[in-house]
Order: sequence, then C-alpha cells, then structure tokens
Amino acid sequence: MRRLVLASQSPRRRELLESAGFAFTVSPLQISEIPDENLNLTDQVRDIAVRKATEWLRHAKPSEKHGILLLTSDTVVVLGDTLLGKPKDQFENMSFLRQLSGQIHEVITAVCLVEGETGDLVVGHDVARIKFRNLSAEEMQAYVSSENGLDKAGGYGIQSEAGKFVEKLDGSFDTVMGLPVSLVEKLIEEKGWKVERRHSGNKI
Repeated sequence: MRRLVLASQSPRRRELLESAGFAFTVSPLQISEIPDENLNLTDQVRDIAVRKATEWLRHAKPSEKHGILLLTSDTVVVLGDTLLGKPKDQFENMSFLRQLSGQIHEVITAVCLVEGETGDLVVGHDVARIKFRNLSAEEMQAYVSSENGLDKAGGYGIQSEAGKFVEKLDGSFDTVMGLPVSLVEKLIEEKGWKVERRHSGNKI
C-alpha cells in the first residue's frame, strides 16, 4: 500500500484529489516551468510533469521516498501553435484573454506518477477543447483586475468567474482545472499500484 504525495501548490488539484477520495499529503517543489521548445506542444507539457517529479525525488531524503507514490502535473493552454502558460502580470493576462476571446483552444494536462523507492515512472496526458464566446473589454478588464487568472495556465480559471466565458467544453472539466482524476486512476490501475484511500481505506 503506497501513500500518495502531491507535489503541487495548486489548491484546485488538492480539491480534485480530495473529491476522488484519495488519502494524500502535499509536498510542493518550485522548479522552472520553461518548456523545451525542441519538443512538440504535448511533449513539452509531459516533459515538465516528469521534470517536476525528477526534481522532487532528487531533493528528497531516502526516508521521504519510502512507501510513496509521487504525483506531479502540468497544465497549459494551446491556441493554434501558441502555448499560453501562466501570465507574468495583468498586462499579459489581458493579452491572453483578447487572444482567446471568440476562439477555440485546447487545454492539455499531463500527469506523472513515480514510485518513490524504485523510480518506476508512468506519464500520461489528457486534452480538452474549449470555445470562448466573444468577450467585452469591460468583462475582460474586470477579470484581469481581480488577479484570479495570474496563477493559472492561459490566464483564467474555469471554476471561477471565467467559467462564464465558456461557450462550449469538449472533454473533462478536471483536465481544465489541472488534474484529470480519471487519468490518474487509470494509470495507477494499469501499473497495479495500491494506494491509500480516505474513509474506508479502499484500494484501487
């Protein structure tokens, strides 16, 4: 039985894991999320998720790796051939929203799971497609001024006021929020790992 460790500061990822009934601890690690432009967009996201896991394990003490299954994740918004990460300021946040207004874009979330003691690793990703309605200058400015989008890929959070911007969603809401829980469960099951669950202590 392994204990899940979420290496992320994202409150949204914590909420999703809690809702799915996982027992886990949170142990975030700051690393550079600059993508490797030699890779295609999907592989860039997968690569960052793997790098997060690799760095966490490199810094961890042997005792911290014992009996754990490490979970890392990365999310980006892709508009055409352009990757939109987290905006560095309100000005860039406004630029992102102007680009997304009235357009279809993709949200890619990659997930990496690593067994702490053996380094056995699996990575996967999920893609959702979103169509934004045409946004007015006033509502974009109001959202940017709230600063709710500064810590989110693409400069918006679908679970916040920006949910009103969405005209159509094809795919998983969890993927857009930053952690496709069904993919996490699928990868764990495929590897035959047993992890702690809350309440009943069930295995998956």
